[in-house]
Amino acid sequence: MSAPAAKAEATLDRQRAGRLPQYIDGVTPAQIIVLATPVFLAAIALELAVGLVRGRNTYRLHDAISSIGLGMLSQLVGLFTKVLAIGIYAAVYEHVSLFQLPTDSVAVWIGALLLYDLCYYWLHRAGHRVGIFWAAHVVHHQSEEYNLSTALRQTSSGALLGWIFYLPMAVIGVSPLVFGTVALIDLLYQFWVHTQQVGKLGWFDRWFCSPSNHRVHHAVNDRYLDRNYGGILIIWDRLFGTFHEEDDEEPCIYGTRAPLRSFNPLRANLEVYAALTHDAVHARSWWDKLRIWLKPPGWRPVDVAERFPKPPFRIEQVVRYDPPTSRGTQWLALALFVVLLGAVCWLLWHAHEWSMPELLGGTTLILAGLWMVGRLGEGRRAPAVAAA
Repeated sequence: MSAPAAKAEATLDRQRAGRLPQYIDGVTPAQIIVLATPVFLAAIALELAVGLVRGRNTYRLHDAISSIGLGMLSQLVGLFTKVLAIGIYAAVYEHVSLFQLPTDSVAVWIGALLLYDLCYYWLHRAGHRVGIFWAAHVVHHQSEEYNLSTALRQTSSGALLGWIFYLPMAVIGVSPLVFGTVALIDLLYQFWVHTQQVGKLGWFDRWFCSPSNHRVHHAVNDRYLDRNYGGILIIWDRLFGTFHEEDDEEPCIYGTRAPLRSFNPLRANLEVYAALTHDAVHARSWWDKLRIWLKPPGWRPVDVAERFPKPPFRIEQVVRYDPPTSRGTQWLALALFVVLLGAVCWLLWHAHEWSMPELLGGTTLILAGLWMVGRLGEGRRAPAVAAA
């Protein structure tokens, strides 16, 4: 057997063993993300241009780089964690499913997309109402800007527990191929709703997740908090009582109620886990040690709150994290970021050909580079401007 043929056969063997995601028409999910990347970047450039022309620019360099960088890291880590989620889903489908639905039926595909979106609603809702799920999801909300780069700001730990919410699809017999495809469709749809340049859309807003509806979701205002969880459809929120319409009289303030105040990608992914662990360690009651992980974000045992008090959230005191940096530092950060983006795309495209140790080594090097980019953006770590 020739060397190229042997390499191809080894790749197929790894996929059959469950080490790699399934192919969709000969292209891996990671490669689909690579193919979509120029579209994402072109849309970001267009949104930036529109904002500048309108005098309503919603971008800051280091914030946008941080958001996109966290998306890059999420895709790399997903090469490892998604294997777990896909393996569990496939095992349930093979051994527990009540049926095995056909993959050539339009009705199955449409039904699977609707069911996935419903499951996503409940996962997303848990991501805001259960501490351990918020620890993963918080990454997506840490940006204090709201633009298309925010859409790419994704967690690196969500796949560790998120798969639980999709098991009903495996039980009723939705194949891993159909599941993986509709999951990708649902994810890609949500990209365009992360913008302030598109206003209300009338009837569309009543049925679908739209820019107006999703701006509400990202806001920390009291009236908007923990609303509008839908991925493609907003009707789930209307059915389950979590919908709130955007009010032009109360502009959305973006970010989280416990601001990250850092561009460090490791800190972004681990900060809430660390805070939960701290409170669990110091709680005197074993019941409280457990409840910390299951209660809504912000809940703390009385004894812990007394010993380690935190100031209450006041929206009028919100300031954007925007450390001053020199023009040279900005260019250096941007140049390094572009190199890392190219490296990530190359790694994702060839990931199915690499062994796990090789992938781990490449991911570690890129993470170090993203940490350096974040450090450049932090300058002297001084806050800059008050939020509008």
